[in-house]
Parts: sequence; C-alpha cells; structure tokens
Amino acid sequence: MSCLSLVDDPRRAGYARRHDLQEILTMAVCAVLCDMNTFEEIAFWAQSKEAWLRRFLKLEGGIPSHDTFNRVFRILNPKSFESAFRRWAGGLVPAVSTGSLAVDGKTIRGSGDGENRPIHMVSAFATECGLVLGQEKVSDKSNEITAIPELLDNLLIRGYLVCIDAMGCQSQIAAKILAQKADYLLAVKGNQPSLQVMLQERFGLAQREALQQAGQYARFSEEAHGRFVWQEFWVAANAGEVDVEHWPGCKMLGMVESLRMVGDKASAPERRYYIASRAMPAIDFAKAVRAHWGIENGVHWMLDVNFQEDAATVRKDYAADNLSRLKRIVLNLLKTETATQAKFGKISMRMKRKLAAWEDGYREAMLGIRLAHGR
Repeated sequence: MSCLSLVDDPRRAGYARRHDLQEILTMAVCAVLCDMNTFEEIAFWAQSKEAWLRRFLKLEGGIPSHDTFNRVFRILNPKSFESAFRRWAGGLVPAVSTGSLAVDGKTIRGSGDGENRPIHMVSAFATECGLVLGQEKVSDKSNEITAIPELLDNLLIRGYLVCIDAMGCQSQIAAKILAQKADYLLAVKGNQPSLQVMLQERFGLAQREALQQAGQYARFSEEAHGRFVWQEFWVAANAGEVDVEHWPGCKMLGMVESLRMVGDKASAPERRYYIASRAMPAIDFAKAVRAHWGIENGVHWMLDVNFQEDAATVRKDYAADNLSRLKRIVLNLLKTETATQAKFGKISMRMKRKLAAWEDGYREAMLGIRLAHGR
C-alpha cells in the first residue's frame, strides 16, 4: 500500500502530530480488511494486534485512540486521499480496456442527520473485474450531473464502454466521454422526454418483431429463490432518429424489457431505453447492461451488508467521505485476491475478511507485506 505515502498530512498547520499519518492509514486499511467497520473497532483491533503491527511500523506514538482515528479522517483532504486511491487502483487494471465501466451513485444513509442530508458518492467500476477505480462526492447543493464529469476527468477511460444511468444522460457528458477516447451507453428516462418518446416509438411492438427477425435481439432468463426473471434486449442503428449534433457520436439505440414472476404472480413488463456511441450486437448490449445492474448486488449490497456502510453514523467534516473510500480500497484488495482458492475453493468476501483477521500470513500476503522471520 505504498500509495498511502502520497496522501497529504492535513495536520501540518498547527495540529499535533504524535502519530504518523501513513501509519494511521495503514492501520485503518489492515483493520477494515480484518472485518472492522467503525473507528472504534479499528482502534480496538490495532491495540489487540500491536505486536504484529510493530513488525513493520515504528509506532513511536503508540496506537492511536478511536478519537484520533476519527479526527484524522475528519480533516483528511478527500481529494488527496482520492488521488492516491486512483493511482493505486489504476495499477490493478490494464491502462487500455475493451470492457465496460459502470458509473453509478450510492447514498450512505447513516451519514445524514436532522440538519444534513446523507452524502451521496458517484463511483466508477470496471465491471469485468468488479474493481472501484474512483469515486466523487456529490456536492450538497448539486447532483450527479456535476459529479460525473469531475470523476471522469481524473480517470483514464480510453477504450472503455462507459455505462451511466439516466441521471447522467446529458449531451455534455456524452461529449466528454468521446473526447477521452471512450464510448458511452446512456440510459434514457423522463429527464430527456423527447428522446424517451422517440425511443418508445422506435421500439414499438411491430418494430421489435422486425428487429427480432433480423437477429438484433437477445434474451436471458434466470431462476433463483422462487423468482423467475426474463430479460429481452433489442438494438437498432441510429438512422437519423437521434440528432448527432445534440448527442454526438450516437450510433445505436437499445431497449430492454424485463418481467419478474414470484410464485404465480407476474409483474408488469418494465422497459428501459438506451443510446450508445458504439454499435454492438444485441448480446454485447445485454452483457453491458447486465454488468451495470450487477454493481447493485456485487458492490453496493456488499458494502452495506459486509462493510455496514449504511449503518456508519460518522457525519462530521470529511469523515464519511474518507471512510467510504477506505472501504473501497479494501473491497479492491478482496476482489483481486485469489490465493485462498487452492485451499478453500471460492469463498465469500465476508469469509476472506474473517480469514484475514485470523491468519497473519494471509493478511500479509493480501497487503504485500514481506516480513523476515522473527522480526
């Protein structure tokens, strides 16, 4: 975790510096990896593992209290922390990718109180490996429309298919993605009413049947826990229906229809519409859309259930923003770790965190720590 040395110490101007910042951040990463989710738990874990930590940290000021962890993360510049995180995360995936990049937002519900709204984070995920490449906090007086361009500005997205929900369906965002040598796949809803109406007409019943006969169609179905889901996908070339002056580079239109059945009760069909700057067969369109949807279960659900992100009640200053980023660092570590498969087979993220807490050797391997015997 050498990237932690790149984070600026916010205590230089008048703050006491009993504890080294890089050591504080290293202890926090280790503790979260070991199934600790709050500053109180992080400090308690560090105290219990002091002998192990002293094998590679000086700890001249001893182990920080949970108030110290909390205070440091409150004043830590999230831009500096994010810059170090992006530099590290960027080294985990190829610089040029042909995969998809899902840009999606998540509200950290416990970070709000009676006076302040919960913070909302927009993150970019490399869907093929499930890694978080960066995140941006949405300003209290703004929304994802302003946060998404800031996030994209600081990422190397060349070659990706960037998939964004309807909030990000804006012509300036489409232009920015193209300028960065990537392609876009944008969901279209009521915030673009004329575009939505045109797509509804383009994918009417007769038009869908014609596309299906032409092979511009894919279908998926899955069954789990008494629920059956059908998903059908259609694609069509942009034959002038979408103005490329307003939506630069638009080459393809798409529609998804979903139907769920629980027991003997079927839901009403749900339709979603898309525009894209990359022409692709229906099967590739389906894979990109499904990969984006998978972020909800593969990342957001995991952060809430395994990392208790929504339950975290840190609210002051930058604490919630930085704690969220800390958990995504650990999520990336867990996603890229494969050493356990030879011994245990495929195990869950939750069990990986448990194992990291139990076994020093496994934790050291995860963190890339090389310790001499008996040091």
